[in-house]
Amino acid sequence: MALDFTKEHGLVPAIIQDNSTDKVLMLGFMNEEAYQKTVSEKLVTFFSRTRKRLWTKGEESGNFLEVVEILEDCDNDTLLIKARPRGPVCHTGADTCFGESNDHSIEFLGYLQQFIHQRRKEMPEGSYTTRLFQSGINKMAQKVGEEAVELVIEAKDDNEELFLNEAADLMYHYIVLLTAKGYGLGDIARVLKSRHS
Repeated sequence: MALDFTKEHGLVPAIIQDNSTDKVLMLGFMNEEAYQKTVSEKLVTFFSRTRKRLWTKGEESGNFLEVVEILEDCDNDTLLIKARPRGPVCHTGADTCFGESNDHSIEFLGYLQQFIHQRRKEMPEGSYTTRLFQSGINKMAQKVGEEAVELVIEAKDDNEELFLNEAADLMYHYIVLLTAKGYGLGDIARVLKSRHS
């Protein structure tokens, strides 16, 4: 179906959402020319109602919005654009135009899991992760136990840096063990989700 640009004097609202975090980043308006430019260049372009011209988000700041997916609503008069932001979205320097944080830190766990999976597949020489996989399940499980004990010991003290480092060590070795057993964080999330409901 074709977008309906007739309802709002040639414009359609475009809701911009972070493709990774699902956070709503901003709202803008597109005319047909801005829409076509967005589709062809894969960078979000709006029609600026104040400047009366096309405006590619980031053309001045460098904080572009890279298009991942464009969805039309059921009435074909509103867009949902899933994008990857290259920096803060709001002109104030905030992550979003609604003053919300758009933290990507949790996504790193997914990246780390993919990295560990790739290490298992390639087994590059000299890699610590390769050595873990070569040591076998029992040694990997033992390493997870050791890291858990170290985390418990640090939890009893008040050194935030040491505690967080031990927590990171545990998480890393835990993901290695999951990968060796043929599972991932998504499998654990499903179990936790089923318990929660």
